Amino acid sequence: MAKTLDKRWLALVILCLGDLMIVLDMTVVNVALPSIRTDLGFSETSLVWVINAYMLTFSGFLLLGGRLGDLFGNRKVFLYGIGVFTIASFLCGVATSQWMLVGARAIQGLGGAVFSAVALAIVINLFTDPDERARAMGFWGFVAAGGGAIGVLVGGVLTGTFDWHWIFLVNIPVGLGIFLLCLYLLPNSPGLGAAQLDIGGAVTVTISLMLAVYAIVNANAVGWVSMTTLGTLMAAALLFGVFIYIESNAREPLVPIRIFKAGNITPVSIIGILWSVAMFAWFFVAALYLQLVLRYTPMEVGLAFLPPNLIMAAFSWGLSARMVKRFGTRLPITAGMSLIALGLLLFTYAPINSDFYLHVLPGMVLLGLGAGVTFNPVLLAGMSDIPEKESGLASGVLNTAFMMGGALGLAVLVSLAAHRTEQLLAGGIDPSMALLAGYHIAFFVGAVFAAVAAVLAVFLREGNQTVRASGLN
Repeated sequence: MAKTLDKRWLALVILCLGDLMIVLDMTVVNVALPSIRTDLGFSETSLVWVINAYMLTFSGFLLLGGRLGDLFGNRKVFLYGIGVFTIASFLCGVATSQWMLVGARAIQGLGGAVFSAVALAIVINLFTDPDERARAMGFWGFVAAGGGAIGVLVGGVLTGTFDWHWIFLVNIPVGLGIFLLCLYLLPNSPGLGAAQLDIGGAVTVTISLMLAVYAIVNANAVGWVSMTTLGTLMAAALLFGVFIYIESNAREPLVPIRIFKAGNITPVSIIGILWSVAMFAWFFVAALYLQLVLRYTPMEVGLAFLPPNLIMAAFSWGLSARMVKRFGTRLPITAGMSLIALGLLLFTYAPINSDFYLHVLPGMVLLGLGAGVTFNPVLLAGMSDIPEKESGLASGVLNTAFMMGGALGLAVLVSLAAHRTEQLLAGGIDPSMALLAGYHIAFFVGAVFAAVAAVLAVFLREGNQTVRASGLN
């Protein structure tokens, strides 16, 4: 029994390392964006494709990845995903052109979607005891938050000391190590079988999600009311309607409609979309603000993001789980999203000659507190009362919501910021002041989305598994 228990906890470490790769990938890229822009000649609006190419495939394949785990076994799907992600990281690291980098990022998103869609489901299935699950989820959150701290430092060090190529190459030894250890540590579950794969549903929902994300992220370049944007969105909606029809009539649907009535998965998905907008306002826009307006070096940007990420890690290690034990999930999520909104509002008042301790650090601390308080309760609320055989799908649904929110948020925020900056530049305003004004708009919109999420959290219901799983000795 002890050996089995030890192996499960070692398996958790491996799964957390996989999640760490995703967190590292996002944070180190944000720190290195200005350097990538200069080296490969990206414009301010086209630069977002370094992020959006990843989001496009990540968002599109999450539902399919989660269901593939249920059908073919989570271990097998996890291995394939890690392998693709590691190979794509190498291609990103040796990229010498815009198209090569963007293409490799798209492949990276595919691999990341496949393995991240099943990783959380494996954790939930490994730890069925409420107390063990709470500790496991706390460790999961700690690694995710700590990964942010590691990411900003690694991004700053690698970009400042060497060049931006190394932010991707660092994934290779990590990915290889995870792959080899996973072969031994993760349980080999057979899954439900390929005969139950809903091909029609898989094709329609994957293409629909990819078209929707493409329309959103490309709208900045071609216009939000252009025929290209509206036509692509209409095509995505039409395909999604076909998907709903297929799922309503299939014997073994890819996404059983009943999944959206289980637990809190629907309201938590909506909160996840809103949260993602707010978090991208913080990570993406704040990184550009620090480098392009305040003229921070990549290392200084990494150090600026370190305090909030350490705070997030501290809360995820156990403090947020204890808050859930005492207050349930509603109050921590509401309080956390409110702190995130307040932190972003502080950034809307940051002057052009900001003092770090006076104008940057307070907002960073509030954002770290808010994210740290919110992370575990959101996961526990979203995955509570979900049948084990559909845990991969539920994980995919939640991840899709977060990534769709990120894609939408990033596109909207960059569009609003760029529009405001262009207006002021046309009026003869100093370029730095024009950039700052654009970023202020982005921070404000992110704060509004976070505030709406805080209000919605009030109406979450406390699932039986959520309440039990929050108990810590």
